Amino acid sequence: MGQSVINLENVRRVYSMGDTEVQALRGVSFNIDQGEFVTIMGPSGSGKSTCMNMIGCLDRPTDGIVKINGEETALMSEKELALLRNQTVGFVFQQYFLLPSMSVLENVMLPMRYAGIDRRERMERAAAALARVGLDDRMSHRPYELSGGQKQRVAIARATVTQPKIILADEPTGALDSETGRAVMDLFWEINAAGTTVVIVTHDPRVGESSKRCIRIFDGMIQSDKKQRPKKFDGAQNV
Repeated sequence: MGQSVINLENVRRVYSMGDTEVQALRGVSFNIDQGEFVTIMGPSGSGKSTCMNMIGCLDRPTDGIVKINGEETALMSEKELALLRNQTVGFVFQQYFLLPSMSVLENVMLPMRYAGIDRRERMERAAAALARVGLDDRMSHRPYELSGGQKQRVAIARATVTQPKIILADEPTGALDSETGRAVMDLFWEINAAGTTVVIVTHDPRVGESSKRCIRIFDGMIQSDKKQRPKKFDGAQNV
């Protein structure tokens, strides 16, 4: 493994809801090295989504230190955070978030537009990313013409097209059938084998057990953080 790309040190996140304070994270600390494949697992309300927001530079800690690729996020401006997200983190979400008015190719090209890459290179890289996930024959289609598994593969192509150091996935198999979920998990393993850090946030034990390391979180605190022998993913548990 290489140097750490994700560092959380005694991170607390408190949300105010009227007169009530909700402690989403209560002193969470962990490091993730470049090239690791890690799952962050916990039930609804455990704090795993808040962890994801910290890693993805979508939120800032109330207390503690969050460093992504060596940059302390609390000290950065919104513009600097947006640049860090675009260059360092690729996002994959359960609901895909593909733009319906754009073709599959245009959806994958979009992050590179924000990065200032010229159109010809955007098209070439997007086409190559779609070929890697087996969708080179669907580039002109609109998202509504695709199956759930195909949409998730488009989302993975979009996440990887900027060649980020980190792929951050939120319940990526939750809306998929078992066979499609296996195929998606296999794609994450291929991405990781190429050297990209993969972090998957999940409530599903079968997804949690499919990684080399599982961080379990409960009630805003780390319950366990263990390296493990990955088990073959046998499909998403739809709860």
